[in-house]
Amino acid sequence: MTQMRKPLLLLMLAAVFSLLLSSSAFAHGKDHEKNNHKPHYQGNSGITNAAAVSMIVKGLDLNINHIRFVKQPLASDYYTKVKDNASYAQDFIIARFNGLDLPKDINPSAKVSREQFAHWLFGAFSHKGDFSWIAMYVEIADAKQISSAYMNSIQKLLLSKIATLDSKQKFNPKSPVTRSAAETMINRTVKFIKENSPVYVPENPVLNNAKLTTEKVTDNISKVTVTVTVPHPGYGIEITGIQFSKGQAVIQYRAVLPNPDMMYPQMLKDISVSTYISSEFTPVLGEAQPAAPFPG
Repeated sequence: MTQMRKPLLLLMLAAVFSLLLSSSAFAHGKDHEKNNHKPHYQGNSGITNAAAVSMIVKGLDLNINHIRFVKQPLASDYYTKVKDNASYAQDFIIARFNGLDLPKDINPSAKVSREQFAHWLFGAFSHKGDFSWIAMYVEIADAKQISSAYMNSIQKLLLSKIATLDSKQKFNPKSPVTRSAAETMINRTVKFIKENSPVYVPENPVLNNAKLTTEKVTDNISKVTVTVTVPHPGYGIEITGIQFSKGQAVIQYRAVLPNPDMMYPQMLKDISVSTYISSEFTPVLGEAQPAAPFPG
């Protein structure tokens, strides 16, 4: 009887030991699987300056193939903190010649804010060509938190639906931009460029007697109107951009050429176009840009 119980007890102990080993291996396997599949970018974490620049350069297919250099360009020629042997060094060089307004002392490993990313993206976007914009100011609940140098870029991205506000109409300019948000804005930019071809800009501005007037809308917003004289009623005018610097808002504008298939009476006519700026800035009239063709 005793001899029969001893093998049975050994079998039971072996089974328990085997079960413990199996459980341990299973738990370790789950942990290993969890670690291996952990995403490189967390959903709410921000991306670095290096990642942002590379995403814009690759997403918008930017290059420097059209430039002939005397010597091979190096990242250290343009930036103090971007190493020449870094994997993203070439992207920073390409960014330098494609409209991204990157500071010379940019830190590649620092996190990029939403307003910085928007400004860089719009710079690359604008480098693709001239696009027509409606003269409208999008109300932003946290506009006072947006750096003045970035406001025009953000306004244009909001007008084109490339960027959006949250449920409280905030842009959250100082928050880090997430990888998913950056990818969404880049994809929308590519889509916008495909659906809205850049206009050809002929070298024949025809605007005369340009003047600028300002009207208070609210304590924070001013309406700025540019009025010019054109040869006949077929001409139009549009604002192409606003450059913010040292407390001034420099208004850039251009003529829109008439419909070539129409006949117009030859008579001088005053035409106007308006835009909106923060009342913190003094509006200044910039130089007329080359005219845009009739949008037909």
